[in-house]
Parts: sequence; structure tokens; C-alpha cells
Amino acid sequence: MEGFKYQNRRDFLKYFMGTSAVLAGFPAMSKEMLAARDIERLTILYTNDVHSRIEPFPANDPKFANLGGFARRAAVIEQVRKENDNILLLDAGDIFQGTPYFNLFHGELEYKLMSTMQYDATTIGNHDFDLGIDNLIRQMPHAGFAFINCNYDFSNTDLKGKIAPYKVFAKRGIKIGVLGYGIELEGLVDKKMYGDTVYQNPVAIANATAKLLKQDLGCDYVIALSHLGYEFTDKKISDKSMAPLSENIDLIIGGHTHTFLEHPVKIANRAGKEVFVTQVGWAGIWLGKLDVYFSYNKKKISHNSDNRKI
Repeated sequence: MEGFKYQNRRDFLKYFMGTSAVLAGFPAMSKEMLAARDIERLTILYTNDVHSRIEPFPANDPKFANLGGFARRAAVIEQVRKENDNILLLDAGDIFQGTPYFNLFHGELEYKLMSTMQYDATTIGNHDFDLGIDNLIRQMPHAGFAFINCNYDFSNTDLKGKIAPYKVFAKRGIKIGVLGYGIELEGLVDKKMYGDTVYQNPVAIANATAKLLKQDLGCDYVIALSHLGYEFTDKKISDKSMAPLSENIDLIIGGHTHTFLEHPVKIANRAGKEVFVTQVGWAGIWLGKLDVYFSYNKKKISHNSDNRKI
């Protein structure tokens, strides 16, 4: 999906910062108005499959001329933080691989830049194994954010204890639980690169983790960072087929298939409750943005999305 075009970054930022409007008729309000009504806004920013795209695509690229790149994304994130500093910044995997920067720095540069942007968490994509588990471990100290995955069993690898199944974030009294899960690696990644990592079907383990977050740990909102892919023609599990089987997950931020979704797709879970499923292409061409509004008792009352090219 192409999305909307802007003449330059200034035009985009003007549009981006002006869209605090809402789904379901919920009005745009300033921080003061929100506070007066005991309403809190959480802004979730997200990326997926950035694939070492440090610089924008060249001006002569036939499809993505001058789009993407870390500097553009950092500028937009900085502007969003000025408008609302209650932000969670997330990534759905495949940070590595795709440009000579990865060939030269092996992921160190990507992690350092994402840390500067104050990412909170990422999950593990298949390409993050491209130089093996040893390289992933070697680069992790450069990352000032959490690595989250609940369906890869790393018990017999050197990654044991380095990747958490979930993490809870507190944002102005709102508790957000974030879990992660990834695609089956066999047949997709060279065995020597992921070693004795064991893939587990994500449905049961994600539901168990989400239940722990929502019911036992009292999270007000649960996000799944998924590297399954948005949709497949065969029976392979995907975000679109996972959502109806899920429980206690409010938002699925996906990756792997490089799918551009202008707005999150609403799908009913197995309890009949709404799950938002989203993905923003690849290479940092788009930045995902979802505002979630909570009432005084932390009950979710509205969403507003705006995924756009940068």
C-alpha cells in the first residue's frame, strides 16, 4: 500500500504532529485537557525489518527515492516526543542485514543508533541470526533496549538468560506488558547460525505469557512483537491467523513480510475482543504511530493510528 506522499520532511512533520485526532470520534486534546478529564495518552511508535538501512534510499531509486534511513526516523521521533513524552518505542525484528553497513559493522552501528533514539524493546527476526548467535551476543552490549522472545527456547545456547520472554513497562501509571515471538527458523536460516535454538509453536506460549501479563501482573495493555509475517497463502502461522486464536493481547506489531499497513487491522480474538494487527513495511520507510487513550481506571477507551512515510 503506497500511503500518502509529502514534498519534504517539514511537510510530513507538520502533518504527523497535527494528527492527534481519533477513531470512534474521540477528540484531539492537549495534555492539559487530557489531565482535566483524567485521561492518559500512550503513544506507541514502532518499526520492523529496518535491515541496516542507515541512510535513505538514493535519489535515483525507482521506488523509494530519498525514503528511509535512521536520521529521518530520529528526527520524527524527536518531534513526537516534544508533543507527548509518554512514549513506547518498539521494533519487531530483522534489524540486521541489507546494506554494506551490516557487512562492515555486523550490527553494532544499528544497535547504537537505536539506543540513541531510545528504543525500549525489540524481538528477534530471522535475519538477526545471519552472522550467528555469537555475533548477536557480541553486539548486544551496544543495545540500550530489551530483547524479547517467548517461543524460542535458548536453553542449550549461549543466548540463555539474555533474551526475556516478556518485559513490563510503566508509563505514567499505565502498565504495558510486551512479549515477543518469531518465525520457525528451520529451512529459513542456516542451522549453524541459530544452533540449538528450539522453535515452539507461538499460539499456546504467547497466550500463556499474555495471560500472565494481563491477569497475574495486572498489565493494562499487552503488546506482542511478532516476527511471523502478516499473511501467507499456505497454512503457516501468521499475524492474521494468530490474532483470532489469541487472548489477552491488545496489539500485534508484526514483521517479516514487509507489509505496509496504513492503519492497524482490527481482528476479533477467540474471546470476541478486538486485537489490532499492524506492520510498517521495511527499511524504515515508514514509522508506525498508535495513540492509546486510557481512562482514570486505566481502562482502554480509544485508539488513533497514523503510519506514514518518512
